[in-house]
Amino acid sequence: MPRFYDVTGGEILIDGVNIKEVSQKELRDIIGFVPQKGVLFSGTIASNIKYSDENMSDEKMYEAAQIAQATEFIESKENKYDDPISQGGSNVSGGQKQRLSIARAIAKDPEIFVFDDSFSALDFKTDSKLREELSKRTKNKTVIIVAQRINTILNADQIIVLEEGKVVGIGTHEELLDNNETYRQIALSQLSEEELRKKGDN
Repeated sequence: MPRFYDVTGGEILIDGVNIKEVSQKELRDIIGFVPQKGVLFSGTIASNIKYSDENMSDEKMYEAAQIAQATEFIESKENKYDDPISQGGSNVSGGQKQRLSIARAIAKDPEIFVFDDSFSALDFKTDSKLREELSKRTKNKTVIIVAQRINTILNADQIIVLEEGKVVGIGTHEELLDNNETYRQIALSQLSEEELRKKGDN
């Protein structure tokens, strides 16, 4: 979608327009992309969150950090939001790096969010709380989540199941649990039947 690579078959449309007909700048302006391995730049925590707009208000930055569940560890830093970040974020943990990358995308407030397995370094409690807060902020947005954890995508409007690069199922959690053996096997390898049924009702 951000066109780091172009599609080799079919096409991707946004509001009916082929993304190849949109400039990369326009395209990337409307997409907030968070890769599996969070990428940070040398500077400060603040400059990383405000990367899309250096004139962003502090209030917007604080809100993004709060939604991304990053506030607690930022506040524990000696200089808080002015604490330095080394190139690549080598001076913060994997989970902290992911949360700051997610905060940066939230602060950008794009039309489309793409989370490429971006919650994998987070514990289940943080993952759950982050997605709960994110859902309030993204009601009128398109949110695409690539995940291996069933927990992360349980309440998605539509789940696409991939096996060896091929689509083997499309539906809601409940539909796939009942009708798709691949999804069911993945789900049961992570959670019990009772947990899966209960969580799907949330």
